[in-house]
Amino acid sequence: MQERSDDNPVLLYDGVCGFCNKSVQTILRHDRRGQMRFAALQSDYGKSLIARHPELQNVDSLIYVEKPATTDERVFMRSTGALRVAAYLGGAWKLLLVFRIVPRVVRDFFYDLFARYRYKLFGKHDMCLLPSPDVRARFLDQA
Repeated sequence: MQERSDDNPVLLYDGVCGFCNKSVQTILRHDRRGQMRFAALQSDYGKSLIARHPELQNVDSLIYVEKPATTDERVFMRSTGALRVAAYLGGAWKLLLVFRIVPRVVRDFFYDLFARYRYKLFGKHDMCLLPSPDVRARFLDQA
C-alpha cells in the first residue's frame, strides 16, 4: 500500500446504512492503489467537511472529496460522486462511466429513488460499523 498524502480522495458515506457499508467493503477490496480514505457522514470529519461546504447541509448521499482540506478541495455527491469512485477504481469499473452521457438530473433522480428505499432493502445499523484492524488506518476519525 502506498503512503497517503493530502491528495488522496476521501469518501463520505452513511455509516448506519447497510448498503453503504457493503459498498465501502467492495471499494476496499478493489482499490488497487490502497489510497482512498473513508469517513461516515455522522463522524467529526464528515461534520467538518459539511461545515466547509454549506451546500452539503442536509445531504444524505455519498460525498467524494478530491484534494481534501486544501484550497483545491472539490466535492461530488450523488451519482456524480459514484461515477468518480468508478473512475478512481479503474479497470472494469470504468465501464460505468458510460452513464456520464445520461444528464445528471436523470442520474440523480434514480440515485435518490434508490437512496429513499436503501434502509428497507439493506437494513440500518444503530451505529457506524467499526472497520477491521487491517484497514482501520484508512478510516478518518478512527483511533
